[in-house]
Amino acid sequence: MSDELVEREVAREQEFVDRVYTQLEVSAKAAQELAQEGHARGGLGHEGGLVERDAMVFQAARRMAQLDAAHEGLVFGRLDLDPGLDDEPRYIGRIGLRDANRDSLLIDWRAPAAAVFYQATAVEPRGVLRRRVLRSEGRTVVGVEDELLDAETAERVEADLPIIGEGALMAQLSRARDRQMHSIVATIQAEQDKAIRAPGKGVTTITGGPGVGKTVVALHRAAYLLYTDRRRYESGGVLIVGPSGVFMRYIERVLPSLGETAVALRSLGEVVDGVRATRHDEPAVADVKGSARMAELMRRTARQQAPGSPTEFRVFYRDDVLRLDRGRLGQLRRQLMGQGRRNQLIRRVPGALLDLLWRQVRSERGRDRGRESFDDELLGDDSFVEFAAAWWPPLDAREVLGWLHDPEFLARVADGLLSHDEQQLLLKSWSGRTTEDRDLAIEDVPLLDELRYALGDLPETPDDERDRDPEHVRGAGIDIGELLTAADREFSSGRSWTPPAYRLEDDPFAHVLVDEAQDLTPMQWRMVGRRGRAASWTIVGDPAQSSWPVPEESAKARAEALEGKPLHEFHLSTNYRNSAEIYAFAAAYADRVGLDADLPTAVRSTGVEPTVLEGVADLEAATRQAVADIASQVGGTVGVVVPAARRSDVNRWLASWPEFADDAPSAAASAADPTSVPSGEDRIVVLTGLDTKGLEFDGIVVVRPDEIEAESATGRATLYVVLTRATQLLTTIS
Repeated sequence: MSDELVEREVAREQEFVDRVYTQLEVSAKAAQELAQEGHARGGLGHEGGLVERDAMVFQAARRMAQLDAAHEGLVFGRLDLDPGLDDEPRYIGRIGLRDANRDSLLIDWRAPAAAVFYQATAVEPRGVLRRRVLRSEGRTVVGVEDELLDAETAERVEADLPIIGEGALMAQLSRARDRQMHSIVATIQAEQDKAIRAPGKGVTTITGGPGVGKTVVALHRAAYLLYTDRRRYESGGVLIVGPSGVFMRYIERVLPSLGETAVALRSLGEVVDGVRATRHDEPAVADVKGSARMAELMRRTARQQAPGSPTEFRVFYRDDVLRLDRGRLGQLRRQLMGQGRRNQLIRRVPGALLDLLWRQVRSERGRDRGRESFDDELLGDDSFVEFAAAWWPPLDAREVLGWLHDPEFLARVADGLLSHDEQQLLLKSWSGRTTEDRDLAIEDVPLLDELRYALGDLPETPDDERDRDPEHVRGAGIDIGELLTAADREFSSGRSWTPPAYRLEDDPFAHVLVDEAQDLTPMQWRMVGRRGRAASWTIVGDPAQSSWPVPEESAKARAEALEGKPLHEFHLSTNYRNSAEIYAFAAAYADRVGLDADLPTAVRSTGVEPTVLEGVADLEAATRQAVADIASQVGGTVGVVVPAARRSDVNRWLASWPEFADDAPSAAASAADPTSVPSGEDRIVVLTGLDTKGLEFDGIVVVRPDEIEAESATGRATLYVVLTRATQLLTTIS
């Protein structure tokens, strides 16, 4: 293949790409003008003008966001078809564009007309003669990669179709990795495309071993669903749940690069609105907090009398002394709890208390005045209002979770559920901590969510509708604001209660995508399941990589979350990440330790075997040399994977090695946020085994793999994951 031919073909494609970018600028200007016109409509002085303004500004903003996100690699594909189907080449891009005549200039990769770009093969070309992938840097075409799919037809119609390059897929696989995941939109393979374009309803599962592209295929599926049914998924929302903050920041660029921004990306520590937890509990504690038994523990906790609340009330009415003792109040609390969620019952409490007190009125003078007079008098008594507010206060999930920090309280509600040793593990994990985000573990977040649903939101009944509320109980007509004010004043001195900003009705989404699903605990499945009760789902995972020790318990919770939804299953079988040498090493480990691993076929060989260093005495010196060796041979990222107990030490080493000063993140930054990911030119990062879930690096140095294996009951699966993160070079130091 001559350089002149390559230059000619690149120049030809550059002419078309320049034309597309010119049209992109025209479209961006049109979107800006639409936004300006929308703002002008708001000055018309009537409601219709405001509605038009909001609609126009929203549409313009969405279009501008799509156009801004699409700049990098905007045009990536070209199809040359059998002339009987189309005489003109068909160009595929990240978004769709039309020219000034409204003719299609660039086809959105998700459109039906683009499907053949991914589905055509040499065995079944589907009318495609040549498939071309354009490689670009910014707006500049730097190369093309071709596949001739139907040589016989091309020869018959005398098509002039030069074939250039080593193949788009192999070129992509040899690319150096940086700190973020990239779209594979130009190199999606046929088996991946089937999963991406699966039916929108029900549950789509994408399984397969390491490196098969499960995550990025699932993200492309989310973009495809938004394209095909935008009204549903954009209005209902798309939630993407990943294992860690590291992982979420790794993937955050993929969807915007595909023209989609209407998606919520949350790690498992961020699924609950308004909460952000970044640290993991130690494995033994995580196993307890993740167990399905914790759901019953949270239910029991939410039903308990609030610590510090009054246990009796006494009032003199006419000739009677009326009393509410612990026994009567306990019985009433249990009766009320059978009628709904705790916070939602707050309006019923005064009336229920008045009922108990009225039954004790025996004197003729008290009875003669009647119930209405009785209610009016007590509702006007500050002591009664303050008692009602303090006995049944509005509760927040964080506050109630804090009740469990008390050993006596925990022992009472955990009786028959958790062993003494398990209770001690929980108390140790909470010792000296609050329920503020900085103190929460990722494993605490599902417990908070369980309590949110057990407690419920406060009712919101407008004042002018209160008298028409069929569930309004006579005598319960104290304004909720008055009850809250009284609670702040009387209940738990110094307590200030603020209603949560996020309500349960805000939780559900139209589509839920769960990555690394094999790691979700039963409690995390309950939490995520609440967001997807009426949703369609995409679930990504590999059982052999699971870090949850009781898969049967997790499978039951998953089945409950997905109950009644049709299932579409897809299995990916080709490892595009690892070199054949690295994956053979990882697969041999899986076989040796008895993991029932799904072993995909690695399609790329480098000829470089992993390096195994055993019996190392000077761990720092060996690690320094291994990192230096790999960093000098690869152009992208290097991961140093360590046991959790050694992370701070290795971070400190890395920060002190002058040769890596420009490549490594600061140890202080990593200590402040263990889920932080380097950016910019930082290409060396220290991670624990669990942190590596879903990530990939050009090179990996694994420090003390035996200690990673011993960290938890599922340590072997974790180490298997670690060994499959490298694309080019792998070194283990024992």
